[in-house]
Amino acid sequence: MKKRFLLVTGLLAVLVILGACGKDVPDELDWEVQDFTYTDHTNSEYGLSDLEGKVWLADLIFTNCETVCPPMTANMSQLQNKLAAADVDVELVSFSVDPERDTPEKLVEFSEKFDADLSNWHFLTGYDNAEIQSFAESSFKTAVDADPSSDQFIHGTAFYLVNKDGVVVKKYSGVSNVPYEEIVDDVKALQ
Repeated sequence: MKKRFLLVTGLLAVLVILGACGKDVPDELDWEVQDFTYTDHTNSEYGLSDLEGKVWLADLIFTNCETVCPPMTANMSQLQNKLAAADVDVELVSFSVDPERDTPEKLVEFSEKFDADLSNWHFLTGYDNAEIQSFAESSFKTAVDADPSSDQFIHGTAFYLVNKDGVVVKKYSGVSNVPYEEIVDDVKALQ
C-alpha cells in the first residue's frame, strides 16, 4: 500500500511539473488587436491579415524621437538577432506614432541605423494621428499623444507579444532591462 501511495504521489508530482512546462504564456493580457491595414516601409499595404496565424511582437516608435525610441529600436534589433539565432519564426511590427513625418523612406533610413532585418520587421505608417491614438489605446491599452511643448510624442514603451489569433498576451519593457531570453521562450511557447 505504501509503495502504491509513493508511486501515485510521484506520478502526480511529474504531471504537475510537466504541466508547468506547457505551452501557455503566463500573465495573459487577452487584448484583441483591432483590424488594420497600413503602409509599411516598402510603401506597400501591410495589415492584420498579413499576420494571421503568426506570432508577432509590436512596439510604438517614431523616427524623430529624442528619448526612448532609439534604445527601444536597438533593443528590438538585438531581440531580432536572438530570435533568429534560436531559429524562432516571428514577425516584428513597429507602428509610427508620428505618421505625418514618418514616410516609408524615413522609416527605412531609421531602420538602417539599427541594422534591422526588414525581411520580418515591418515599420508602419499611412494613417493620421487620431487613428494611431485610437489603435494604440484599443489594441495595446496605451496612450499616444503629441507633446504640446515640442515636436515629440508621448507613447508606451513596451514590447507587446501577440499570438497567432491576433491577441496581445504579454508585454515587456522595451527600453531597459529587456528580458530577451524570456521573450524568446514565450515566442517559442506560442509557436
